[in-house]
Amino acid sequence: MMDHSGVETTKVFTFEEKENTLSVSIPEVLDPQYGMYVWPCAVVLAQYLWSRREELRDKTVLELGAGVSLPGVVAASCGAKLILSDDANRPPCLLNCRRSCEANGLSDVRVVGLTWGEVSPDLVLLPKLDFILGSDVFYEPDDFEDVLVTVAFLLRKNPTAQFWTTYQERSADWSIDSLLRRWKLNCVDVRLESFNADEHQLAGSTLPGRHSIQMMIITLKTYSA
Repeated sequence: MMDHSGVETTKVFTFEEKENTLSVSIPEVLDPQYGMYVWPCAVVLAQYLWSRREELRDKTVLELGAGVSLPGVVAASCGAKLILSDDANRPPCLLNCRRSCEANGLSDVRVVGLTWGEVSPDLVLLPKLDFILGSDVFYEPDDFEDVLVTVAFLLRKNPTAQFWTTYQERSADWSIDSLLRRWKLNCVDVRLESFNADEHQLAGSTLPGRHSIQMMIITLKTYSA
């Protein structure tokens, strides 16, 4: 049991496509800490993973800022080899990563503390990655460059990997374009309707998934790009 005064609850998300169905259980702590709650971006990213589930099988996937880890849990449930990470200075969030794995019977998931912008031994020693995930990691503008420093480091180590990320538009001034150029990264927007995420209700959740959520795929810029 976590040492928190917040209310603990479990939320179930169900992803469906024709005869295929996946349900995952996510423990939440309704606590002021960002990482203890399923935000809308996580549901949209999880839907994208579900839509690409055949591509995830046996691939190595790292989720950054995982918190309650909905996207990561979906990836692992689709056959990916999963590594979950959150801020090394926030042990309750790392504990919540583990609780989400336990709630879904995932016993072989590695959980590591990675602080954005810091090149730590745990970051350097990560295995070869195929996909990197991040839902709502572009939340605080002061963190944007630290996030991209970490992503750029990982993509340079794994040049064929992709960073799949969702974000919520909170300001008309929100932009990472200059940071992408600085760190030599490409970005492609993914339309929500292309993976059935443009619904008012998504995966059995009433969380808003349409108007202000965006998705993008970030890759290492090549000389020909």
